Amino acid sequence: MRTSSGTPSRTWFITGASRGLGRAFTNAALEHGDRVVAAARTIARDDFDQRHGDRLFALPLDVTDRTAVFAAVATAVEHFGQLDIVVNNAGTMSMGMIEEFTEAEVRAQFEVNLFGALWVSQAVLPHLRSRGSGHIVQISSIAALGGFPGTGAYSASKFALEGMSEALAMEAAAFGVKVSIVQPGGYWTDLYSSMAATTPMDAYGPLRAELERQWAEGSIDSDPRLAAAALLKLVDSDDPPLRLLLGSMVYDLAFDISRRRMDTWAGWEQVSRAAEHPVPAPGDTH
Repeated sequence: MRTSSGTPSRTWFITGASRGLGRAFTNAALEHGDRVVAAARTIARDDFDQRHGDRLFALPLDVTDRTAVFAAVATAVEHFGQLDIVVNNAGTMSMGMIEEFTEAEVRAQFEVNLFGALWVSQAVLPHLRSRGSGHIVQISSIAALGGFPGTGAYSASKFALEGMSEALAMEAAAFGVKVSIVQPGGYWTDLYSSMAATTPMDAYGPLRAELERQWAEGSIDSDPRLAAAALLKLVDSDDPPLRLLLGSMVYDLAFDISRRRMDTWAGWEQVSRAAEHPVPAPGDTH
């Protein structure tokens, strides 16, 4: 099967496909002429334009259930015969100060943002390895560039996702499988309206008020279709980057944070270098 542009069609597996960026990614892939397995907790074919016909396969899936993830990937491969592009987009956001989080709230944040992507990556790798090709795209966040007040648990989950994905990229490269980490800025999705929140502590009232003031003066978010257009360029590339920043604000912030870290490292260089001096193993008499 070929797309409208004459190129062979590809099969995508997209999580969190029912809304937000995931929905935009799904629509963009279908408009391109590709086939999509659209996975989400609650999803149906009627949620999308019916003219895409059999190129869309809506698949209910809770990515926090590892057994269900492996079964869903097996069903997807059986349905379309192959997978080419896997987009781990499913994610949630919990707002709150670090001290305020309960154990259950932190674990819930990691269950989706880290473990969900990990289970999907594990499930698709045997298929991609056997074919010697494929592209796994991990949707991270601006929050993985640094920790910010109120988004510490979210940042932690995205930092963990990126650490896992860097290792995955090096491991999968030997089999011809590519891995990319996408770091989006602000887009008009329901991430903020559907996010969970901790029970606020009075001690953080002044900080919350200051953050609310900053957000009131905040940026204007972008149309998710712009992120989808960027994703298509990423997966069309013969040499995709490990990381892709989406948005001018994220781009500038990434460079600013990196420069400040490099300046700090340089300022403490003598202390860093003095902390290393190889010696024989304790008890080694040779």
